[in-house]
Amino acid sequence: MLTTNAHEKHKLCDLGIHHKDPYSVMCDLCGCSTSSGSFGFGTLSNANFIGLRYIYQNFESKDGIFANSPVSKETFNTYQLWAQLPINESFYVSANLPYQDLKRKREQTTEHLKGVGDASVIGWYKLQFYKKEKDSLTYNLKREPSGHSLQFGIGAKLPTGEFEEALTNNVNPGFQVGTGSFDGVFSMGYNYGTNKFGVNTLITYYVKGENKNDYQFGNQFSYSANFFTSFSREKYNIMPFVGISGDTYNSIKQYGETLADTDGNILNSTIGSELALEKFIFGINYTLPISQDLFGGNVESKNRLSLYVNFAL
Repeated sequence: MLTTNAHEKHKLCDLGIHHKDPYSVMCDLCGCSTSSGSFGFGTLSNANFIGLRYIYQNFESKDGIFANSPVSKETFNTYQLWAQLPINESFYVSANLPYQDLKRKREQTTEHLKGVGDASVIGWYKLQFYKKEKDSLTYNLKREPSGHSLQFGIGAKLPTGEFEEALTNNVNPGFQVGTGSFDGVFSMGYNYGTNKFGVNTLITYYVKGENKNDYQFGNQFSYSANFFTSFSREKYNIMPFVGISGDTYNSIKQYGETLADTDGNILNSTIGSELALEKFIFGINYTLPISQDLFGGNVESKNRLSLYVNFAL
């Protein structure tokens, strides 16, 4: 719940009264091995919302070990309908439904995939910490938040997107609209915020299921930490941030056998900002890899860009 004044709106959020890990960045929980799980489930303002998000990612895949081996360039465009919906003061739900538009350019050919991706639903519990009463003889029904909070999330990624087994023979088998599997999602986050600055952390573990093609993307561990500040005015609030995020992927399995060179890890740097204007929240962030080793070094993540507009509930 937000007030109509942007300054008061974010003052409450910074104190941790609203929900959620803010600004980690997340694709669409599609589970594809090169699609980062360190994209976030909510926004920096911690507000409950419904909105639209666009995510751009690009990769280069090298098919061979030689300098002149063929190289393909892959572009992932994701358009999400996403939301964070309150149940009560301690529980809330985050959900998203993506539409994928993927392109792969080779030396002489171009592949194009598009369609509904894998939806996700996660239930969250928020543990809010409060300041100690200065006067032990005074009982205050309205306790003052300390700014510290923990969030615990459990949910699932659903197989709503199409999986094409023929595409797994490529260097980057993550070039898929969906995975065809049910995946478990387990998250824990820590937030601290004041009226002027804050820090947010999130760790998430994805347990990947096996699809009907006996294909199973490797389990995934994602993490993020973001540091933000706030510049408030009467009618709007700006919250720039910087952070790091990363993912570690286990190997892919098919027919119970582990596939070679299908594991990996990546560490990213991120910069961005969020603007709250009345009940509208506008966000942008840019991510650039610091280090990476994906698919035996044959796949390279170049950069990512995310834009969104939300309506606060």
